[in-house]
Amino acid sequence: MTFTTTRFIVGAAFLASASSPVAANDLKLPKEISWSAYETGSSGYSQSVGLGQMLTKKYGVNLRIIPGKNDVSRMIPMKLGQTQVCACGIAAYFAQEGVLMFADKQWGPQPVYSLFNNIGRNGAQLAVAADVGIKTSADIKGKRVTFVKGAPALNVQTEAHLAFAGLTWADVQKVEVPGFRQSLEAVINGQADVVFGSTLTSDYSRIAASPRGLFFPPLPHDDKAGWDRALKVAPWWSKTTVQAYTKGTSNPGPWEGATYPYPLFIVTKAVSDDVAYGLTKAVMENYEEFKDAGPGMDGYQIGNQKLSYVMPYHPAAAKYFKEKGLWTAENEANNAAMIKRQDVLAAAWKDFAAKNVPDDKFADEWMKARAEGLKKANLPVVFE
Repeated sequence: MTFTTTRFIVGAAFLASASSPVAANDLKLPKEISWSAYETGSSGYSQSVGLGQMLTKKYGVNLRIIPGKNDVSRMIPMKLGQTQVCACGIAAYFAQEGVLMFADKQWGPQPVYSLFNNIGRNGAQLAVAADVGIKTSADIKGKRVTFVKGAPALNVQTEAHLAFAGLTWADVQKVEVPGFRQSLEAVINGQADVVFGSTLTSDYSRIAASPRGLFFPPLPHDDKAGWDRALKVAPWWSKTTVQAYTKGTSNPGPWEGATYPYPLFIVTKAVSDDVAYGLTKAVMENYEEFKDAGPGMDGYQIGNQKLSYVMPYHPAAAKYFKEKGLWTAENEANNAAMIKRQDVLAAAWKDFAAKNVPDDKFADEWMKARAEGLKKANLPVVFE
């Protein structure tokens, strides 16, 4: 038995034992649902546990959580049909686009749908050691910025924050580290000054409590040029008023910054309408049941949902939002445009995959073919 499978069973047993008497399952949900999430200890896993307890109590549904160490490992079970849902990070968007770690023969662009998302008051941005005097994004120039190997979701967003100030990696000192935890250690130990992450990150408290201190440089919402540059790199960002969750930070908030949904609850075409509709309605209408399950749960409120996004919504999820009177003509147009984008990417991949491209040139050649297909359809390339 593998480590992942062991955790899979333990997660199910915990949720079943923690549940209380159930109500009638009037949403046609199956008795068992599984989804993948970040590892235990992550906010995504903890939130999944809270949602699972609600599903068991209200609908008699046992949720099995499969923890994954990285972005690809969280999507593999869904791709193989072993899970119905992925409680993913923004790498789900990279999968749709077929870029970075998904610019691979085994992957390519993936047709994925969103159900609902957590869009809270946490920020997605750079955190800096307070002792280096950084107050604005422009002050990051020349400072030591962490680059996490094998974590493009972190590094691309670091690049977006730098772009906000008109900076690139060439304007800073890149400090390569093997993992996210090591990026935090590098700041604490004085080997780096800047790290990217969510302001929900509990380990930020270690930086705040260290002699260096912690500060979050804001991204002023009235800086149109800065936001245009940032969104060109990270179109999944949106403006938000950030509240830090770390005690001891120099600026606990609120301040103007960026965010994106996390987790993103993603499915493929294989998921049934009953599951897509039922899960969406269950989570959207039972906020009071799980709101105190952990930090950041406020982002699941129905009023926080961003219904025009960089990925399309599943038709059954859209049906629910239509029933609530929240789905607008603009949302419908955006959804259609996102599905068209996926169709264009799928066609470009089909044509490219038929060619005999050597492994060592595959990713580069695919990215050229991808860009050509999107430009031909008059769609933004985003990743070039």
